[in-house]
Amino acid sequence: MAIALGSLGLVTVSGVKLHPAHANSQSQSLLTAKPAIGPSGLSGLKGGEPIPAPNPNAVAPDGQPLSRDVEVPLAAPTALTPGSALGTDWQLFGNRGDRRNLLKSIDYSLRYMGTASSVEAYRNYPMEEVTHGRVVRSLRRFRELVVAAKSAKELQTAVAREFDLYSSVGRDGQGEVYFTGYFVPVYRASRVRTEEFRYPLYRVPGNQDQWQQPYPTREELEGKDGEGTESVIKGQELFWLRDRMEAFLVHIQGSARLQLPDGSITSVGYAGNNGYPYVSVGGEIAKDGRLPRQGMTLPVMIRWFEQNPGEINNYLPRNHRFIFFQETNGAPAQGNLNVPVTADRSIATDRDLMPPGALALVNTSLPYVNGAGRIEYHRVNRFVLDQDTGSAMIGPGRADYFMGTGNRAGARAGVTGSTGRLYYLLLREAN
Repeated sequence: MAIALGSLGLVTVSGVKLHPAHANSQSQSLLTAKPAIGPSGLSGLKGGEPIPAPNPNAVAPDGQPLSRDVEVPLAAPTALTPGSALGTDWQLFGNRGDRRNLLKSIDYSLRYMGTASSVEAYRNYPMEEVTHGRVVRSLRRFRELVVAAKSAKELQTAVAREFDLYSSVGRDGQGEVYFTGYFVPVYRASRVRTEEFRYPLYRVPGNQDQWQQPYPTREELEGKDGEGTESVIKGQELFWLRDRMEAFLVHIQGSARLQLPDGSITSVGYAGNNGYPYVSVGGEIAKDGRLPRQGMTLPVMIRWFEQNPGEINNYLPRNHRFIFFQETNGAPAQGNLNVPVTADRSIATDRDLMPPGALALVNTSLPYVNGAGRIEYHRVNRFVLDQDTGSAMIGPGRADYFMGTGNRAGARAGVTGSTGRLYYLLLREAN
């Protein structure tokens, strides 16, 4: 779906490199920027693709191990306490509130829950009390409460009266979840190769179902330099981009909006892959001892690539995973459930463990752009819908928060990397 960027992630927003602060109360000017060069440890891959086999050595962007080895993904339910901060979604109301976006996102989840695939997804869910029917009832009732509520406190009181909160067990068994952010970038591109546009995105090869294993790797498909001049799928180019890093980020992202030379806008979305698991480029750099994982901030990583520009072609091919695309003609970004994802109201999690389409509550620190164009961090309680997944969303301790499309969303996504709690809201059975 979109680029998932943690504290180790690269922020590349329309050719601009942003210098993030750590996720605390410090502010960072969005105006301090210069052309971007290098890659980094990105943490997600969206776009409706199947989840790859678990990687036993997987780690979050902050270096903590990730695992699907849990008996149940959600802890025993607890009741929401009226008057506490938890569950008070202040951003729903007021002149700048986004209640309409939340309602739209709920409707997308209800659309998914009306499909046969959603029934199948819940058929063998590891917790018997989390059922397809209960999730549907919860979504419908919560929608009614959002429409009727006149304030955040009123909504919180109603939710506390009728819903239970099931906390993710997290990566530590105690509910700690590591949050990153992702977004849809906008890049310049061309339908034909030129001296300026040399780095291709490919459509699904017509003979892919005849490929013999092992499948071609990234390097075999696009070449060491990413230009694909001797690619085994030459002729399947869909678009060309100006920068290899931008093309790579679209792969990590799974989708992008593209501005063509005539000024028109189109888009690409995920269409397939070559079967390899995702490998973090930033993790590879750390593994080689070229940079320490601890303290591997974006400025540190970018400076290293600026000082070692030849390493881009050495490290990008280590991620053997390769994505094929289809033109989506400007359609809204789609999540793994094949419904649109909504800015600040959709999240991505491990689809093997977490309830797809369900109503959730995010409690963590997230970045926002203030009136002066600077990043500020605020502790938030946001009602969201679980509508996406990614190859780095492994276990109940990882979640990706969708920031939207374009520069501002990219600036926020690039500095999202914090721990918090993730809850799922289910209507009490007595109701």
